[in-house]
Amino acid sequence: MSLDLNGLRAQFPILSRQVDGKPLVYLDNAATTQKPQAVIDALVNFYTQCNANVHRGAHALSDEATRRYEQARDVVADFIRAGSRQEVIWTSGTTEAINIVANGMAQRLQPGDEVLVTEMEHHANLVTWQQACLRSGAQLKVAPILDSGELDVDAFNALLSPQTRFVALPHVSNALGTVNPIQSLAASAKAVGALVLIDGAQGIAHGQVDVQAIGCDFYAFSGHKLFGPTGIGVLWGRQTILEDWPVWQTGGEMIAKVSYECATWGTLPNRLEAGTPNIAGAIGMAAAISWFMSLDVAAVQAHEKALLASATEQAQAFEGLKIIGTAKDKIGVLSFVLDGSHPADVGFILDRQGVAIRTGDHCAQPLMRRLNVPGTARASFSIYNSLDEVDVLFKALKKAQSMLA
Repeated sequence: MSLDLNGLRAQFPILSRQVDGKPLVYLDNAATTQKPQAVIDALVNFYTQCNANVHRGAHALSDEATRRYEQARDVVADFIRAGSRQEVIWTSGTTEAINIVANGMAQRLQPGDEVLVTEMEHHANLVTWQQACLRSGAQLKVAPILDSGELDVDAFNALLSPQTRFVALPHVSNALGTVNPIQSLAASAKAVGALVLIDGAQGIAHGQVDVQAIGCDFYAFSGHKLFGPTGIGVLWGRQTILEDWPVWQTGGEMIAKVSYECATWGTLPNRLEAGTPNIAGAIGMAAAISWFMSLDVAAVQAHEKALLASATEQAQAFEGLKIIGTAKDKIGVLSFVLDGSHPADVGFILDRQGVAIRTGDHCAQPLMRRLNVPGTARASFSIYNSLDEVDVLFKALKKAQSMLA
């Protein structure tokens, strides 16, 4: 099987629209991906055919909604190779998933304990652990990166110690595209007895994720970066760990017994899913995963590598453009600065030409300071982008450069 790019693009209605009279060239995929018709149809079908609250409803609509909702959990469990469906916890996204874990760790950390993160963290996987350490008295340590944007693995390993209780790191850097060797990093952390969380927001849509093979304890990701709806995500955690993990929120669904004096919590996954869930979001996310898995993953990865290779080659030949992040192992992210130009101005001019990119610090202010830039322009590629669109990007950059000179 190979990638039928034209046929694939036709499945994304938004790609046919124009911006300021120009064909849309959408290169902001690290922020959120567009949605195929299969996902849109799944959402419409739920709301028009079986919209009802799940679980205890004594009627046909609720029964069907519950069945679809729980089947979606099974789809996720199979997709990431979870040990059981009970290990899949629905969240609003990666950020909430990380907060569930950090909230529990804040209750278990003590002064003298250490939490290790990296210099390339998204704020969601940095500030969350910073606050957990402030609440508990634990110490936050930061593993440095090299000038290329790669993690300094030797420094990371040197920071591990018997005091390291928790390690949190990204599968892929959202700002640089760097792919971390998470399997070996997780093994090093486990060797000193630490729990390990992988921020998988940027890694989940670029190939198969096997949480068992990775060897981590938690893996967090969002649906909207995987061609699914916004407002839905997953926390995967080992069942033996999640079974007694401190609850994140209290309310309906997550209880076993309640009196005016006390309450007890239910079993997984309900104990960590308080309140009415994002039913449509879960169903839409399952539709996105099923759609994605129908593709030839090897062909998808080869296409994304070709896009990045073309963009990198043109960037290297572009006078006055500097690539930020040159790791050997990257996914489709090209972060850059233009001499004498603010990234926001570059992004504005590109938008007038129909090219959508992202500019700024990418929720990674400490990383930007480490790289000595105020921010970058970031073009991020997905499976529906074409080599012609890469060419359009650089033509638009030429125009931006001439206007900003």
